Order: sequence, then C-alpha cells, then structure tokens
Amino acid sequence: MIDYSSGSSGSESSKVDDFTKQRERLVERLVKRGYIRSRNVREAILTVPRELFVPDLVRMDAYADRPLPIRGGQTISAPHMVSEMCEVAELGSGMKVLEIGAGSGYQSAVMSRIIHPGTVFTTEVVPELVNTARNNIVKAGIENVKVIEHDGSIGLKDSAPFDRIMVTCASPGIPSPLIKQLAPEGILIIPVGDLYIQTLTLVRKDERGKIRHEKKMGCVFVPMKGKHGFK
Repeated sequence: MIDYSSGSSGSESSKVDDFTKQRERLVERLVKRGYIRSRNVREAILTVPRELFVPDLVRMDAYADRPLPIRGGQTISAPHMVSEMCEVAELGSGMKVLEIGAGSGYQSAVMSRIIHPGTVFTTEVVPELVNTARNNIVKAGIENVKVIEHDGSIGLKDSAPFDRIMVTCASPGIPSPLIKQLAPEGILIIPVGDLYIQTLTLVRKDERGKIRHEKKMGCVFVPMKGKHGFK
C-alpha cells in the first residue's frame, strides 16, 4: 500500500524550506541595495512568510521584488517598498500604529513584528480584502493586528492618537484627519501625487504639534478611496 499522506507531507515541507531560502535571499538583496538598514526590519521581513499573503496563482512569485495582484483590483507592495517604508517610519517596540489600506495584510504583519508588543490598527474599504487580511494574519500566527472595515482616509478617531500612521495607497493630498490623529513626535508616511506617480512623503509632528514634511522617493501605489481619496 502506498502512503500518499507521507509523500504529501514531504512535498509541503520542501515547499516551506524553499520559500524560507527564497526569503533569506530576498533579504540579502534588500540589505545590499540599502532598503533594509536596521536589524528590526531585517528580522521582520525574515520572519513573515510573504507566500501566505499572496493568491495561489502568484504564490511561486512571492519573493520576486515587485508588486503582485491580490483581490479587488489591489496589489501587495514590493518587498523593497515595504522595507523602505518601515525604515523611514522609524518604528519601535510598543508603538500604536495606524495603517490605511490593509490589502492582504502583509505590511501590517511586518510592522507588527517590529512594534511588538504594540498594536497595528489597519483599515480597509474593500470588503473581500477585509476577510482576506484577517485570515492571512491568523495563518501567520500574528495577534497584535486589528483589521477594520473602514474609510481610512478619515483616520480612526476612536483609537487615536497614533505614534505612527502608514498610508499604503496613493493620496491626492495629506488628509487633515490623519494629521490631527498623529501623536506629538509622531510620524506619518504617505504617497502623495496623482493617479500615475507619487512621492513618498514623511510628515513629522513635533512635541508642540508643528508639522514638517520631507520628500523621500518616487513611488506608484493604487489610489486611495474614501472621503479624502481620489474622486
């Protein structure tokens, strides 16, 4: 009698091992290219299995350094962009973070590793992606991420203020509610521009509430939906 279950188990194990090796090689490349500059971002990218956050049809491309399609006409950001945004945000242990645009949940998962035991609140307006992100977060064994179906362009007033706000969709401007909900000495990262190209922008709020902007790099994200998004 042939033991098919044993063969299947071995096959699954080899897939996991292969993804682990691909993830390690990806991190090496991102370090060499300067996108990963700190130990906490390196460890987070190494420990979050990106293959759990992409659809089956593109799973074998999980560690290609490019955006991949997910549900609802949206995308999962390229690993280099996820790394760069986490580095620029200066994330730290115990922080409370708001993310606008959960997508499949990957960036939330990465941030959750960096800020543990802090909490990531991530909002999503595409209903099918809300469930997808929640399921993926559970599969990855992550407990400090809360996925909320909500118009993130108006922030999340009831849980404010936030130490960091991460916007993972293109915005025509910087929504005023996000500025208001940013804690003193907080940082907001947001792609600002038109529908075709944006500039990754860092917004700092000092202890007195004064705002300063820094332009970081060109980028291309899917458009923000909601009250302060593209019409």
